[in-house]
Parts: sequence; C-alpha cells; structure tokens
Amino acid sequence: MTTAIEPLRIPDEAKERVRMLFMAKHALWGGGMHPEDGNHAIYHHEVRTTLEGLGLNLQFANSYDVLFERPDVDFVFPLLNRGGFVNSEMVIPTLCNMHRIPYLGAMPFLRGLGDDKSVSKLVATHAGVPTAPWFCYRRGAPILEADLPPSPDGRWVIKPNASSASWGISDAFDWNGVTNAIADIHGQGHDAIVEPYLDGYDVQCAFITLDNEPTALPMLWYERENTQKLWTYYEKRDLVQNSEKASLKRFDHAELAPKIEEMAKAYARELLPFDYGRIEFRVDLNTGDINFIEINLNCNLWSEKVMAKAAAQAGFSHADLLETLLAECWRRNGLISG
Repeated sequence: MTTAIEPLRIPDEAKERVRMLFMAKHALWGGGMHPEDGNHAIYHHEVRTTLEGLGLNLQFANSYDVLFERPDVDFVFPLLNRGGFVNSEMVIPTLCNMHRIPYLGAMPFLRGLGDDKSVSKLVATHAGVPTAPWFCYRRGAPILEADLPPSPDGRWVIKPNASSASWGISDAFDWNGVTNAIADIHGQGHDAIVEPYLDGYDVQCAFITLDNEPTALPMLWYERENTQKLWTYYEKRDLVQNSEKASLKRFDHAELAPKIEEMAKAYARELLPFDYGRIEFRVDLNTGDINFIEINLNCNLWSEKVMAKAAAQAGFSHADLLETLLAECWRRNGLISG
C-alpha cells in the first residue's frame, strides 16, 4: 500500500530566480463564487494565494494570448485547461513547447489523451486494467445501434467525450434516448461517449511524480447516499441548492484497495512524466467489480478536492503539495539541481 513520503522544497534562491507565469481562467478573480463557474473561481484564487505564500516570483494571466508571443518567463503553471472549445487542454503546453518554456504537467499529446475518455480507455486496455465496454460516437460519423455497448441493466450513460466535472452527463434506457442524448452533445460541438451504467462508488487514486516515478497518495472515495443517481456538473460546482453532498473519505478496503492501487500504478506508468493526476475507478462493493472510468491529468488542485485531500492524508498541507509538484518539475527541467 501507499508508503510514507515527504514534501519537496524549493531553494530560496530559486524562488526568486525562476520567473513563473500562473495561468488560470480566474487567476485575476478576487475570490468568491462565480455565477457560471461556481467554486472553480474559488479554486483558482486559492491556488494563486498559496503560490504567493510560497514567496515565488509570479506573473498572472487569464487568457491564452499571453503565450502567442514568447513571454519573459522561465516556467508556466497552467490551470487554464477549459477554454470553451474542444482540445483546449492541449493549447498551453503546445504554445509552451513552441517557445521552449517548461511547464507543469504532461506534454500536449498526453494531455489530449487524458482529455479523450475513449482513447484513455484504450490505454487502460493496453495496461491490462479493466474498463466497461464503450463506444465513442464522433461528430460526423455514423450513429449506429450496432455500435451500442451492451448494458445488462438496460441503462446507458452518455456524456461528452472531452469534459470535466460531469458536464453534459445524462442517462437513457433505450436506443431512442441514447440517440437524443448523442444529438444534444454533438449539437454542442462535442463527441459523445456511451457506456453501460455501472453501479457502485467512485474511488479516486491521486498520483504525483517523485524521482521520475508515479507515487500514489492515499486513495479516497465518495461515499454517496444514492449510487443510482447521476451526479451533475451543477452539483459538483455548487451551483444548485439542496444537492447531494457526497462525503470524500479514505478508502482502506482490505481486499479491494491493494487491487485498485496496482491497477492505478499500471495505468500511471503509461503516462510518465505527468507531474500529477487523478485516476478514477467505479467499484461495486457487493460484487468486487472494479472498472477504470477516466484519467484526469492536471486535475483540480483546490484544497477541497481529491488531489489536495489525498495529499493531506499523506501529511501534506496545500502549500506542501504545490511546492512538491513544482520542485519535482523544476528539477526535471533543469531549473534547480537535485
């Protein structure tokens, strides 16, 4: 199981020397909820203030155009992941590569792979990690019932193939309902992935890279009251009242936790170096079935979400987590020695 780890530190001279650009949609937000993005704005503000508290040499930006020409910086911390268009996850690392500026997180192709739920499942299959049957109905391609994956319970989940926080998710119980959901997602400019609904709980495996190896943080799970109910974007962003509050707890199941961790490690090895990420599994505690759901590289670093909560279980403060991620990445990119 997860071994004890210690936070990494950045030398004071490097904190002053390395000019870092922090990019996030709400990097310039003053704090508090956003009318459309909800708690995402709180998240970006918190990361900014934590970085400021570390005494780093910081610049801030909330749009891509700061990278259209080479900025006067040595490193980029990208949280501007959702730009409102498909494949926006790849934009910042691609522009950084063009300018030869190192950045936190995986390279563009891997960011795109993680953002494509269908392709990420192909990686799971290659790594020998079980995942439910699926099919991705790409925009412009035929929509055929023959491609519909089997569902023993006659219930399917349909969601944008590149989405976060369960944006656009719905379910259906027949082919007509599935096609309507696909058409809605296609109409919004996205491919649609369709899977059978899997009952159970979401187990989260958070990883950070240490000494060039994927290092597992303590596993967490959402202990929900009703596992049959879809958990929506608006609930996850706290944009609706009286939504279900899923409790995020440590997952220490004596039999299943070691199995899940081995599966997660096998998957994580396919993506090195990626600095940090969250691998999600759907686990049925009654049957013992484990299925890969998705990988989220450069996932949410808010203190209220999985990555920071898992790090806290390992004894890391929010500042410890961010400094460790930066120290490892700066070492790998030659900005500090070690």
